[in-house]
Amino acid sequence: MNPCSNNGIADAVVRSLEQYFEDLDGEKPVPIYNLVMKCVEKSTLQFVLERVGGNQCAAASLLGINRNTLRRKLTDYDLL
Repeated sequence: MNPCSNNGIADAVVRSLEQYFEDLDGEKPVPIYNLVMKCVEKSTLQFVLERVGGNQCAAASLLGINRNTLRRKLTDYDLL
């Protein structure tokens, strides 16, 4: 089963991008890839941490990343 096919996450990203472009009102957009990745990554980290009660080892495992990588990302996003 492909978790990305026919799911609400992809739909939410598309809706958000459509709204972003509407809100630009003719202004030049920022680089879209970086914008989306930063927004999605930060909110994903926050959600997973809340889901596991702040346990960084459990969060790293659920995210499929090393705990040190998680800590670096949390620092980068001022989530520590």
